[in-house]
Amino acid sequence: MGQAEPDLVIRGARVLSTYTERIHDGREVWIKAGRIAAVKPVGTWKKGKGSTAKSFDAKGGIIAPGLVDPHIHIESSMMTACAYAEGALLNGTTTIFCDSHEIGNVCDVAGVEWMLKDARQAPMNIFLTVPSTVPATSAAFETAGGDLTADKIGKLFDKWPEAVALGEKMDFVQVAFGDERSHAVLGEAIRRGKPISGHIYGREFVAAGAASGINDTHEAIDRDIADDFLENGVWVFLRGGPPTTPWHSLPEAIKTITELGAHPKRVCVCTDDRDADDLFVFGLDWVMREAVRFGMKPETAVSMASLHPATRFRMDDDIGGLGPSRRADVVLLNDDLEPQCTWYGGELVVKNRRITPILEEALSAPYRYPKAAYATIKLPKAPKLIPGLPAKAVTANVIRTELPGIILIHDTVKLAKADDWAVHFKKHSLCFVSVIERHGKSGEVAHGLLRNFGLKSGAVASSVGHDAHNIIIAGTNEPDMALALATIKKSRGGVCIVRNGKVVAAVELPIAGLLSDQRAKVIAKATTKLKTAWRKAGCTLPYMGFNLIPLSVIPEIRITDKGLVTVPGMEILPLFERS
Repeated sequence: MGQAEPDLVIRGARVLSTYTERIHDGREVWIKAGRIAAVKPVGTWKKGKGSTAKSFDAKGGIIAPGLVDPHIHIESSMMTACAYAEGALLNGTTTIFCDSHEIGNVCDVAGVEWMLKDARQAPMNIFLTVPSTVPATSAAFETAGGDLTADKIGKLFDKWPEAVALGEKMDFVQVAFGDERSHAVLGEAIRRGKPISGHIYGREFVAAGAASGINDTHEAIDRDIADDFLENGVWVFLRGGPPTTPWHSLPEAIKTITELGAHPKRVCVCTDDRDADDLFVFGLDWVMREAVRFGMKPETAVSMASLHPATRFRMDDDIGGLGPSRRADVVLLNDDLEPQCTWYGGELVVKNRRITPILEEALSAPYRYPKAAYATIKLPKAPKLIPGLPAKAVTANVIRTELPGIILIHDTVKLAKADDWAVHFKKHSLCFVSVIERHGKSGEVAHGLLRNFGLKSGAVASSVGHDAHNIIIAGTNEPDMALALATIKKSRGGVCIVRNGKVVAAVELPIAGLLSDQRAKVIAKATTKLKTAWRKAGCTLPYMGFNLIPLSVIPEIRITDKGLVTVPGMEILPLFERS
């Protein structure tokens, strides 16, 4: 009402209202105690004698609410929550909803709670969608470090106010067919009135998932399944990934709006997974601009990146808009919707695309993970990493990689008797792939063959093999594969590339074998170097796609520490069968 002095006035702005999807010229935003006090015509505020109010000249830029990412995995960036905040705030993102099933798969409830403590210390709003599918499949098909039962999930909801929803229910086949454990987990969220996130491949599963309580998804990979989701009452998060990755589904899924005429009121944009270096270039702001490029009005795209996610998680009275009493999480955009400045709770944390001393101070005092988080790589002694060469002609069940790389194809290849593996590799475009159990439980090792992966020589390895996060190694020879495994063991987790007995690139991930404890830009630099070496090695899948090879909830064949697994049939296949 103008009866009290604001702490800060952002002057000379065009204000983008996500409530009406209009841009208002000549406005100023009043901020008091970290909240929006009012949006007024420009020139309304007059600085009086003795005033302590600060002002900021927006110089005609667009003021909008801070961006809200409705679905991400912090662990996929390979950095902690505190480190992640730097890249997110530079991109104008002030709130994220994070599913930490990766660290849950390794460290059970303790890992999820470490992440929550990390999130509390981070200088941005971080809410948890409680991991719902840990492990992703039964112990018969993979060995995980964690086992988040319905009872444990319920206790996480009750203990942590940041636990606001149930994370993506990945075992969609089990959900559709009434699996008792799966529905017990759903029940914990339903009884508490929590939103439930989904993960569904296949239009035949959409209605059953919706009927089971799932009410959002980030896995709408094309126009028709996106339309099915919306018609079944499921929110759609248009996933924008860097264009070279398997998860850039926005251009196809958005066609439910642009071609089929669906209304965008229950549609958001999200990032899902980001490498550390990609976070700085392909943040939620980039996804928002992609929505414009593929047909959305700018005002609608900004709403899909702020108000819509806030509404989906029932927080639109606090974030996602510039109405009075909302949090003063604000972003200044240029005409191309590129973030220039970011305010978090009324504090200027990014100015002219650079972090401010206020943010630098916060980032310099991150949460420190306990010693137990640094001791999760427990490998069997001297495991055999390649299968024996068949003494007779056999038929091999092999995994064929095919871009974009999310779905893997089950091929059968006839192998004639040969003196060495090189003959088979050259003739059929094959290389070895092995998964080693790393939680200190069974010590199992599974052997397989990858087709069309493109690895020229040497080995690549990762401790981020989704979702159980056992070690996955692909290679052309056992010595280089063994060196890759030893490198990961020494660094207590990581991703590495080996060629001719030398490590040519590596990212060390000592926290749960998933996260670095370095600042964001340090991790980004190491990630860029790794990607360059990865491409030079000839690998056709990006390394995040490589990490999905053990993910036994996506069709049509995977490899876990238990062996080759068909999906959704969930049958374990032998590597070799009689011809």
